[in-house]
Amino acid sequence: MKKIIIFFSLISSITWAQHNNPNPGYWQQHVDYKMDIQMNVKNFQYSGTQELIYTNNSPDTLKKVFYHLYFNAFQPGSEMDVRLTSIADPDKRMVKSFKGGDGEQVKISKISQLKPNEIGYIKVKELTQDGEQVKTKVVGTILEVDLAKPILPNSKTTFNMTFDGQVPVMVRRAGRNSAEGVALSMSQWYPKMAEFDFEGWHADPYIGREFHGVWGNFDVKITLDKNYTVGATGYLQNKNEIGHGYQDAGVKVSIPKKQKTLTWHFVAPNVHDFAWGADDNFIHDKLMGPNGVELHFLYKRDREIVKNWKELQPATVKLLEYFNETIGEYPYKQYSVIQGGDGGMEYAMCTLITGKRSLPSLVGVTAHELAHKWFQHLLATNESKHEWMDEGFTTFISDFAVKTVLEKDLQEDENPFRSNYNSYFYMVKKEHQNPLSTHADRYDDNMNYGISAYSKGAVFITQLAYVIGWDNTMKTLKRFYHDYKFSHPTPNDFKRTAERVSGAILDWYLVDWTQTTNTIDYAIKELKQEENTASFTLERIEKMPMPIDLYVEYEDGSMESFYIPNTLMRWEKANPTPEISRTILKGWDWAHPTFTHTFNTKGKKIKQLIIDPSELMADINKKDNSKALE
Repeated sequence: MKKIIIFFSLISSITWAQHNNPNPGYWQQHVDYKMDIQMNVKNFQYSGTQELIYTNNSPDTLKKVFYHLYFNAFQPGSEMDVRLTSIADPDKRMVKSFKGGDGEQVKISKISQLKPNEIGYIKVKELTQDGEQVKTKVVGTILEVDLAKPILPNSKTTFNMTFDGQVPVMVRRAGRNSAEGVALSMSQWYPKMAEFDFEGWHADPYIGREFHGVWGNFDVKITLDKNYTVGATGYLQNKNEIGHGYQDAGVKVSIPKKQKTLTWHFVAPNVHDFAWGADDNFIHDKLMGPNGVELHFLYKRDREIVKNWKELQPATVKLLEYFNETIGEYPYKQYSVIQGGDGGMEYAMCTLITGKRSLPSLVGVTAHELAHKWFQHLLATNESKHEWMDEGFTTFISDFAVKTVLEKDLQEDENPFRSNYNSYFYMVKKEHQNPLSTHADRYDDNMNYGISAYSKGAVFITQLAYVIGWDNTMKTLKRFYHDYKFSHPTPNDFKRTAERVSGAILDWYLVDWTQTTNTIDYAIKELKQEENTASFTLERIEKMPMPIDLYVEYEDGSMESFYIPNTLMRWEKANPTPEISRTILKGWDWAHPTFTHTFNTKGKKIKQLIIDPSELMADINKKDNSKALE
């Protein structure tokens, strides 16, 4: 009875936070998974049963559904394998490099070299809908299902499945026996229902990156060797029978010697994914975080890393406190940092990260993946289509968090996000941009994807602070979380949130920055002064319009500023430097390439004119952003 009460208290603690998406007519599908998995840690094969209750909240009648079979990507000849040979800069973790006979560097996909007992697969053995067999067809990493009967709007159906799987040798994100010796990194390991939303089905093959899942509840049992410690999405229901550091204080857990396996029972309410990691040599530490969140740390018993992992734990508490305060409260009561994978990847209520790192690197990757709990998990954007939102927003807020937790001076640089700007400028200089609206798998190369999603995505936020002010930007993040958590927001939802908070019109900003490769370049074309009268002419060289913060520095050390509104905004920003007197000028219409203004210097001689000294505006040529009086 006590277990049942605990279970329902966890469910009810999340129920209050069900989505309150304000968009008129918004709906989203719902899933309830029950899975029972038997894992063989000798050959890394597993079998499972899955019951999936699927609720169609859409206005459409569904005649087909689609499941993701992600592990099928780790097979020779898969789309993921082929892409590694066709892209100019394949992920170094996924290829082997050597010199050919002619001295040229040759790269071979690691997937192409996998043997039958090393590949990954998910094989669906049987699938029924409400007791009736359905027709299925496997196409790469997608299972296409012709339904036995249509799923009507606002109705439910139950799928029952048996399946087998094999964990691939670690190539990317998920797999067995990682480079750091972690036995099992289990992400995207089960037949996963594809998302159907207002745009239709999202049954994308697994080629390289990014995911999109259906909100729902998971009830998962995992049976494996009793010596393995498991970290996972969700709340462990039988912790006082399992032990392994999960048991309540004072409870002694005794597993009979003859017993070979343990069955771990996890429940995860209101998530859209389920991941886990396991190893027979894990240390497991627990720490209570803010608002009663139990933090779990699972890492290898390796003397080289133990000290850093111990020091990571109080830092993680500070990170969680920072995100709670800056974005909004983390609504679950558990979060696990698990050593595994091949870098860092976010999952529901947990992350898998590589663990052999310096302390700053360990804190940095944990900050990034923890921030993803807000920007991708709770605010569940479609990563495949809008990768810049989850990666860019996460990069922005985790940069802030790390500087705070590691007590770096945020004022040491006018622009503490300079590295993101520099990466973006590098991409522009190479003349090799794709719009941020590009599907994550279809960027020209991995460098372009990385800079676009992480750096240009982060600049979208920092530059927004230039456009509407820091106060409005940070309020927008909080409002966005409040309004759209537990749903699937879009870029337009974020733009509309910023408009509601600030009062500015921002469609031009979203369109130019994310849907085109337009760039920003303003120049001071002319500066003249005759006695008490001065004039300047500014020029917009590239296509993207911006409001302009212009500062006049006088030879006596005093300053004044001018604000030139972007007329597309129909709005004026508050003075970002209230200690400096500011004059608001008439707006600059986009069609006019130049802007001229004459003003009274009140007897002072001008030293120089500066466009945006904060450098938060991503002007691609800053050499002409300042001009001394000749």
